[in-house]
Amino acid sequence: MIDIVLVDTNGPGLHEITAELARFVGGKGDGVLTAMIRHSSASLLVQENADPDVQHDLLGWLDRLVPQADDARMGWITHRVEGPDDMPAHIKAAMLPVSLSIPVRGGRILLGRWQGVYVVEHRAMPHRREVALAFTRV
Repeated sequence: MIDIVLVDTNGPGLHEITAELARFVGGKGDGVLTAMIRHSSASLLVQENADPDVQHDLLGWLDRLVPQADDARMGWITHRVEGPDDMPAHIKAAMLPVSLSIPVRGGRILLGRWQGVYVVEHRAMPHRREVALAFTRV
């Protein structure tokens, strides 16, 4: 079974899609959920979903590692067609996963107690992101 989840973003941030994934696998038995984001400037991530400070700190860490292209330290970047966030977004997407495999037992995703699945938006402008989902029974 295959489907696509649409996620509207409003700039950099983590957008939780755990509930959508749970609905997709609900009642399907045992297997593996595979999720893949269909974009090269956004990522998928399993991360803590209890304390929003974790998300804030992760975004801050990514921005310190990969600043905007108009930052003096990023003068080496040549791909600037879509603005100063364009190539840094691609670099961040290269650092984080773009696909995930999550075990499913009894139609429930087997995440840890404080874990959620997120689309990580790396671009400054709003985007509609597509996450392709596939469920494989075992």
